Amino acid sequence: MRKVNSTLREILAEEIEKLNDPSLELVSVTAVDTAPNLRQATVYIDVLQREQEEPAILSLRKASRRLQSAIGAQVRMKFTPMLEFRMDEGVIEGARIDALLREIGSGQREEEE
Repeated sequence: MRKVNSTLREILAEEIEKLNDPSLELVSVTAVDTAPNLRQATVYIDVLQREQEEPAILSLRKASRRLQSAIGAQVRMKFTPMLEFRMDEGVIEGARIDALLREIGSGQREEEE
């Protein structure tokens, strides 16, 4: 399944880059989680600008048929999975933790001075 997920992630990243949609310019595919029966795949994305999250998800949903066709054309699988797009909460949470650590670090430097 790791190989399937990795292959799908690469294909989707390339195909999303080809889409002529301004809301998808700063989108990264961080992971793909395919169901064991290969009928569904959850595509996790990250967007550089937080205000573009919702427009990016909507644009990807609109383009899902085209993206599924690209998968079907490039990968020989029993089924071409239906795609569901979600924000990668791990990246969001990591950024929040990073900000907290920076805040703590700057507070410690102020105390030392």
